[in-house]
Amino acid sequence: MQDNNAYRVLARKYRPQNFDDLIGQEPMVRTFSNAFKTGRIAQAYMLTGVRGVGKTTTARILARALNYKLGDINSPTIDLSTEGEHCKAIMEGRHVDIIEMDAASHTGIDDIRDIIESVQYAPALARYKVYIIDEVHMLSRNAFNGLLKTLEEPPAHLKFIFATTEIRKVPITVLSRCQRFDLRRIDAGMMVTHLQKIAGMETVEADDEALGLIARASEGSVRDALSMFDQAIAHSSGKVEAENVRSMLGLADRARVIDLFENVMSGNIAAALSEMKEQYDTGADPYVVLTDLADFIHFVTRLKYATVDGPGAMLGEGSALSESERKRGKEFADKLSIRILGRTWQILLKGLAEVRSSERALAAADMVLVRLTHAADLPSHEELVRQVQQGQGSTNTSPATSDGSASAVSTNSPTTHSAPVSAPTAFAPATFSAPEKTENIAQKGRLELASDNSASVVAQRKPELQSSDEPPIVLDRFEQLIFLAEDKRDIKTKTYLRRHVRLVEFRSGYFEFNQVGTVSRDALQTVKQQLENWTRIRWNIVISDKEGLPTIEEIDAAEKDNQMEKARSHPAVAALMKAFDGARIVDVRIKEAVVEALPPVPEDESDGAIGIDPDQGLDDFFK
Repeated sequence: MQDNNAYRVLARKYRPQNFDDLIGQEPMVRTFSNAFKTGRIAQAYMLTGVRGVGKTTTARILARALNYKLGDINSPTIDLSTEGEHCKAIMEGRHVDIIEMDAASHTGIDDIRDIIESVQYAPALARYKVYIIDEVHMLSRNAFNGLLKTLEEPPAHLKFIFATTEIRKVPITVLSRCQRFDLRRIDAGMMVTHLQKIAGMETVEADDEALGLIARASEGSVRDALSMFDQAIAHSSGKVEAENVRSMLGLADRARVIDLFENVMSGNIAAALSEMKEQYDTGADPYVVLTDLADFIHFVTRLKYATVDGPGAMLGEGSALSESERKRGKEFADKLSIRILGRTWQILLKGLAEVRSSERALAAADMVLVRLTHAADLPSHEELVRQVQQGQGSTNTSPATSDGSASAVSTNSPTTHSAPVSAPTAFAPATFSAPEKTENIAQKGRLELASDNSASVVAQRKPELQSSDEPPIVLDRFEQLIFLAEDKRDIKTKTYLRRHVRLVEFRSGYFEFNQVGTVSRDALQTVKQQLENWTRIRWNIVISDKEGLPTIEEIDAAEKDNQMEKARSHPAVAALMKAFDGARIVDVRIKEAVVEALPPVPEDESDGAIGIDPDQGLDDFFK
């Protein structure tokens, strides 16, 4: 026997009973209302969205609206303010004509056959027989295929309502037979209002800041928000306060997160690390702290283009923030440039992935803060170019103030970096000087750099690179191109050149070859782009039908076969292979240093051993 006094969780107690109770789904409700008024009722509906936004609840409300009957009203209607004959049974999930099925536990074709066999029978009590299939993406392929014909041409008394969180896993053949409705996430401001309403009905005191924390943590899911609010009521001894919610959810103090952001932007790395450690000691998860930091950066960035209230308002996000948070966010938005905020966002996104995968979350978070702090006042690409152009007359000078110190690069930072990097070290023109780079490459003996006075080469330079101070690179041999790809650590280009190129003709700016093997369509374009980027001249690449030379890999394979044949014919190796049945030569490696290190063996003391003269190469030894 059911106990009517048993406690019901808030998510069930305040489950919407009609379309008026649904929050944040106005477009869907408007569509249903117009369809019912005009009689344009589809045979199947697909409801999709994240967990807890009301898919199953909406399906039951829709089934109730389709079968609404009360007195003289005997037609589908959107107005469900008065409970009809079938409403209570439908909303409680026990109506004989409303069949709910969980596709996660009924995935096979046999379950669908049961539906197909029963659809021919008219409803027992209601106007329509409605099948509500939750998590429909869990059905097997055969189950979906078995449902297609019935779904496309169902009997007049049959309606399907599907719900899923993974819409991409539903076959397009099924989607094309349904009217699709994407249930929206509930924004934080609307969620706070909803929680305040429930708190009033439950006669529970709750801080707006605490409700804001719950709203943000729910990520738009009403069910998650109500579950956390239920837990917060039990966790608190009376009033639901922000500190209790943070302790319960392991959240960071929002104000302290903003303090952390200020320390990072001002370059105070010691204070930033100390703040992170203190929050960690109070129970905050480093990943959650950095996530809140990313949320605040996003909030500050949006404040530069949109206000909290009025035209261009931030979709209710401001309602979930305290007045202090909004005020400080506006101050940062006025001080920081988009360049700084964007760079901080990119570093933080990569850092979040590192913290999540690290076994030492605090250490990983500290390293992210170190990167953020040092990158806070780095110059942009445009500023670097401007610094280089201004310093072309002197390779060791940089913009400086009247007292000789390096000028600040970022004028938008709240405060100056506590340990500024000097301009000559960070971005002096000498760092980008072409002669130094030319000398380093020439030391490898692989590339020859043309001088700036070479008119024939300069004429070939790409227009966008004409103003570059670095001279173009002249490649005389195909092997130099492979060495260049190796120097640039471009494995894809190097592999392509070694494996798929049979050379026909090669000179600086011109490359003709016979392409062999299967390659991607954009491989050739990638090689051309890389060549022009590396050499700073325009290249004409031609695929020829001439046979060409063997590929580098073919040449290496032939040389290896030759070495193995030499080794196989050597008497000592032959004796070893004869002594060990089944032995085979796997590889031959020539190491001159090893040969030179071996001591000579006198002929009279050889004792049958194989003597190796230190002045004798391995090639002579294996002959």
